[in-house]
Amino acid sequence: MRAARLIRMVLLLQSRPAMTAAELARELEVSERTVTRDAQALSEAGVPVYADRGRAGGYRLVGGYRTRLTGLDRGEAEALFLSGVPGALRDMGLQDAASAARLKVSAALLPSLRDASRTAAQRFHLDAPDWFREPKTPELLPAVAQAVWDDRRITARYRRGEEEVVRELEPYGLVLKAGVWYVCARVVGADSSPVRPVYRVYRVDRFAVVDAGAGGRFERDGGFDLPAFWEERAAQFARSVLRAEVVVRLSEEGVRRLPHAVGPVPARAALEAVGAAVDGDGRGWVTVTLPVESEEVAHTQLTSLGPEVEVLAPEGLRERFARDAERLAALYRP
Repeated sequence: MRAARLIRMVLLLQSRPAMTAAELARELEVSERTVTRDAQALSEAGVPVYADRGRAGGYRLVGGYRTRLTGLDRGEAEALFLSGVPGALRDMGLQDAASAARLKVSAALLPSLRDASRTAAQRFHLDAPDWFREPKTPELLPAVAQAVWDDRRITARYRRGEEEVVRELEPYGLVLKAGVWYVCARVVGADSSPVRPVYRVYRVDRFAVVDAGAGGRFERDGGFDLPAFWEERAAQFARSVLRAEVVVRLSEEGVRRLPHAVGPVPARAALEAVGAAVDGDGRGWVTVTLPVESEEVAHTQLTSLGPEVEVLAPEGLRERFARDAERLAALYRP
């Protein structure tokens, strides 16, 4: 533990001209007295740490000393690529690896480039959770993340509806979608084989138990592409919930606003089918068959389009919009 702290202290001093005892204590999360003892230990070990006395004093390395302990290990290098998502790193338990990686990179950079991490942070920030939703980190996320990094098979008990099922999984990757963590994994069992692997997606917050103790390591399929897999599954999910259809007429403004009202997947499916066809009224309205989750959901979504949409079918939904229109007219009648 102390050895790692001493290395980090050297890297901090190497990346900056000088640091006070208070600054070092804050970065290393120790007391100033511990900083003094650590500086003495480094000096005795041959690292030229020099202490300037007085109010403007501090610690610095003498003579342009450069440590050779700047090589990134694999875990730090992988964590570094995620350093733009500090919340996700913290949730997965990788913040220490990312911090060490940033220090090593900073120490290896030219002095003129050592503010790169600060300037980058001022120009890019990822806020992954959805609006008006309190993000909650799944308790078992660090264990799942560790298994993903180590290519280690896990045995998981998963809540599915009112029951719990046990699955042996090879976790290939984690995805953070609108504040919710998912793991993409190959299912080990009778329905999966190296020739025809079965990959599925699980919400991490529905894991009741995760055991990586006896699973052993697995051989990762080099052809598995996590972004492509997720994109395909996300599209499949979006299509799977669209179990009903409604027929509507849309104005030009309605066509423009449709993806915002119902989502891009059903809007694209409806508009691609109709192409550039227009009604015979010459006003540029188009008639489309729109896939929707249900009539209830369609009512909520299409209401946001106001007079830019006319429901033609089913009749029950059209009557519902007619009643809405009558109520609105009564509310706004002079």
